[in-house]
Amino acid sequence: MSRRIPAEFEKQEAVLLAFPHNGNDWPGKFNAIQWAFVEFVRKITTYQKVMLVVKNQKHKSLVIGKFIQASLDLNKIDFIIQQTNRSWMRDSGPIIVFNETGERTALRFNFNGWAKYENHAKDKRIPDAVASHLGISLTKVMHNGNFVVMEGGAIDYNGRGTLITTKECLLHPTIQVRNPGYDQFDYEQVFKTYLGIDQVIWLANGIEGDDTHGHVDDICRFINPHTVILAEEKNARDINHQILEENRERLENLYLQDGEKLEVIRMPMPGRIDFDNMRLPASYVNFLIINHAVLVPTFNDKNDYLALGIMRELMPDRDVIGISAIDLIWGLGTLHCLSHEIPAFE
Repeated sequence: MSRRIPAEFEKQEAVLLAFPHNGNDWPGKFNAIQWAFVEFVRKITTYQKVMLVVKNQKHKSLVIGKFIQASLDLNKIDFIIQQTNRSWMRDSGPIIVFNETGERTALRFNFNGWAKYENHAKDKRIPDAVASHLGISLTKVMHNGNFVVMEGGAIDYNGRGTLITTKECLLHPTIQVRNPGYDQFDYEQVFKTYLGIDQVIWLANGIEGDDTHGHVDDICRFINPHTVILAEEKNARDINHQILEENRERLENLYLQDGEKLEVIRMPMPGRIDFDNMRLPASYVNFLIINHAVLVPTFNDKNDYLALGIMRELMPDRDVIGISAIDLIWGLGTLHCLSHEIPAFE
């Protein structure tokens, strides 16, 4: 048996979240964000457990007070007390894989604040805290003597040995460089060794406004072993139109390692959202798949119903639930960015 990274659409034990405490990530909207987060937790706990990171006992008490006020089931929430800088668990949390003996192990990639923000030291401790809480081993990801930098939002995978990412995020030579000097071969070796990946699909660029410089979880996601949902911008005058069309061309006529042709389903982008002279990276593709449901960010946009309809048609065995992300997106991310699935035992 070799290592394997399970897909998000496989059975989960819980979803990892961190309750927001840093208002600087949502300037002017922090109070609204906390209640939006409560609603996010409510929807997840309808179906499964949440592992919730809080910064200290006082913060835990404040959060419990909000949950009680909103009539949440506290039995569905496991608290982890750990100081954090931010709440983006997709990127600073651990990636959990099945090792060669079929046991779960947590991978600790180096986190450097997206090669952009200096205040990230506390977030680097999250993998240790989660692994300890789960009682599983923690593996430090190394390559050629270097502690490998990577965020969970940079990759998506089908659980069958195929991974998708972008060159903009991992291979740009000058902007937000994660691992100086690394090329495709270096990353593919890391993915094979630690994630059990045999096929890497390299897209070009992410959408405009993405603070991470090219995370794939805003543009292309697996929903089953042979199908991806790909963001599409129909407005030819929008810069995202050409970006996403180029990625579509890379995926068309592509065959997966098991010989099956990759099916590509297009998902419309919401209309452009600008706030405080900044374009925000709003995307329906930042959905979160959980047990028996898929949670889809919505933006008070005419395409909301189209996005929800596409998901219902493609995933008829799951409840499809829209969650308003019009405030969350001011933090430059939404549902998938804030969360990380904890796979169940095989």
